[in-house]
Amino acid sequence: MIKTVFLIIWVGFITFVLGIVAIIAAFFVRSKDPIHKIGVFWAKLILFASRIKVTVNGLANIDSSRSYIYMCNHRSNFDIPVLLACLPVQFRWLAKAELFKIPIFGPAMRAAGYISIDRFNRASAFESISEAAKRIQNGASVMIFPEGTRSRDGTILPFKKGGFVLAVDAGVPIVPIILTGTRSIMSKGRLRVFSGNVTMEIGKPVDTSGYTRETKDDLIERVRTIICDAFYRRSEANQDA
Repeated sequence: MIKTVFLIIWVGFITFVLGIVAIIAAFFVRSKDPIHKIGVFWAKLILFASRIKVTVNGLANIDSSRSYIYMCNHRSNFDIPVLLACLPVQFRWLAKAELFKIPIFGPAMRAAGYISIDRFNRASAFESISEAAKRIQNGASVMIFPEGTRSRDGTILPFKKGGFVLAVDAGVPIVPIILTGTRSIMSKGRLRVFSGNVTMEIGKPVDTSGYTRETKDDLIERVRTIICDAFYRRSEANQDA
């Protein structure tokens, strides 16, 4: 428990300091890339202090010069620092609006060009999707948790449709990302943090050019099958389910 208390204080401190740095930097740089790198540094400090080791497989499946929509399963608050610290490409989060209301942290996210989505306001959510589509068409990549929230029992929840509407509107591939190990570090509903090992598996891009809004359910099923198959196969091997 002492470790958890230390980490809470540590995360609060670095979030305050680096959040202020990110907000100030936004006034002096036009590109959002350097501000995203501040977020990467924030995430690496958290993983270092938590003694979390991450193994990344499948980096050869992505081209850092291309735009993608990354979709990852969601099991823990630690999914966020793992993805930031260990996925070595620029991307923007499409994240729930509640996160943007957190003092310092929320404004820093906006400074980095991350996109707020209100899950409880359909019209606002589709405005956010349109904004994200424009950014993707201008060369940005976006990260989404298609489940919309963390799984409480470790299973993969049904996927929300918004990210797939974005995918067919933007016309870019979806890259499935599968995380295992983060739930044993910090599961939903629990405050205590444990050290541990995490595996990030980057799947092959899924072409979205043959899909439309009307056929997005087929795309959802295809991506969900890829993520579920890889997750449960690896979880069974690691006894992480």
